[in-house]
Amino acid sequence: MTTLAHAMMTAARSADSGLTGPGELDRYPYAEGPGADRVSGSVWDATDPDLGRMGRRAAGSRGRGLHGQLVQQLGQMIVSGDLGADRPLVPEEIGQRFEVSRTVVRESLRVLEAKGLVSARPNVGTRVRPVSDWNLLDPDIIEWRAFGPQRDDQRRELSELRWTIEPLAARLAAGHGRPEVQQRLTDMVEIMGHAMGQGDALTFSRADAEFHSLLIQVAGNRMLEHLSGIVSSALQVSGGPIAGCDRPTEASLSHHARIADALAAGDASGAEAAMRQLLTVHPEVERVVPAPREH
Repeated sequence: MTTLAHAMMTAARSADSGLTGPGELDRYPYAEGPGADRVSGSVWDATDPDLGRMGRRAAGSRGRGLHGQLVQQLGQMIVSGDLGADRPLVPEEIGQRFEVSRTVVRESLRVLEAKGLVSARPNVGTRVRPVSDWNLLDPDIIEWRAFGPQRDDQRRELSELRWTIEPLAARLAAGHGRPEVQQRLTDMVEIMGHAMGQGDALTFSRADAEFHSLLIQVAGNRMLEHLSGIVSSALQVSGGPIAGCDRPTEASLSHHARIADALAAGDASGAEAAMRQLLTVHPEVERVVPAPREH
């Protein structure tokens, strides 16, 4: 095993031991927080029971702090529909309800505004914006949608987007990668093979994500490169057998190796074909992605 493979597998096992790293998100139902029922108001009434349940972990426990936690909670509530379009968000009531300072509330709402989830206007205040205004390519929104009521639509849309992006990226990348990048792609395939042999799905998925990100970056198209984060998000939130790289299998490993070989050989058609095969659904899955939809 290469030094790189050993390092990645060791790091993945440390992460899998329960120690969460910087930037990770609370994806699941909120923990009951102290004081959740102390404040009542027209905005935070009983029609929104989840609004009073903010995960009250210590600020550094997940590397996000109170500001990050509040962005997470409000973002999830907006995306899930608990806070519907045009719903007013009163900073003072948010601060009281979640027991955070006005500064934390203000900065959190600015982040949500940058994502297109809320708007703040003079004499109107801060209100939730309709879905048509959201930045649906934002990694946080992708994740919130993928673990909320819209999970099926989000995962299907991500899969369809990958079908649009990655075969083209593979074709463009063929023969254009620098030797060190090509070696890195080969290393990722090796790491995936070792991880699969040891039943280490976490390391497999991390090497898989880096493989796809690298491939897009060497395609020589800056607009495609800008979308590499979306592919990474898709891999992280796929949550089911939608594409051939959603879980470790011999077929998945073989397709990755074929892609790497075709890229090194400058075989554009071969790289594109191998990528399409990789993105093909598992045989036992009835729904084909991408599938034509009725209008």
